[in-house]
Amino acid sequence: MAISTGGGGSDTPMSDINTTPLVDVMLVLLIIFLIAVPVAIQTIDKLHIPIIKSTPSKDKVENLLLTVSTTDAAGRSAGQPGFEGATRTGQCRVYFNNITPVDSQELYDKAFKRLDDIVQRAGGPDAIKNDPDKIPQVFIRGDVQAPWSCVAGAIYNVQAAGYPTVGFISNPVDPNG
Repeated sequence: MAISTGGGGSDTPMSDINTTPLVDVMLVLLIIFLIAVPVAIQTIDKLHIPIIKSTPSKDKVENLLLTVSTTDAAGRSAGQPGFEGATRTGQCRVYFNNITPVDSQELYDKAFKRLDDIVQRAGGPDAIKNDPDKIPQVFIRGDVQAPWSCVAGAIYNVQAAGYPTVGFISNPVDPNG
């Protein structure tokens, strides 16, 4: 780094800019943003499942489908008469294979048993590792009004049961409209 001492006997003003304070300020701002951004991201309250143009998937029969929703304002679950739609303050509801309502422990138990049956049918863990196409996946259809904690709980339980891949199902956009 060069330093100008102002010597040389000329009365001309010094035109060099000292960039050290600028670099110091930029580094401090970088550190502040590195700390502040993850905190701000965690405080996002709304979860919006994207609406995208979808393509037909090659679903396997073994894939597990979950629906995550909540109760309505009156405490009714989806499928009950008078259900008015999920609310942000409702209780979490998870439906195994989009039909059977389960709690956290039942979700883990059913998912574990289902995966174990598939692995045994394929010839054991070594046989299924050699053919990754036989490994089932979990697809979650989350209601827009369901809090992220409900969706995250479902993800945690199926991953703890042994499913390595979890994906989301979105609402498709009508390609003609």
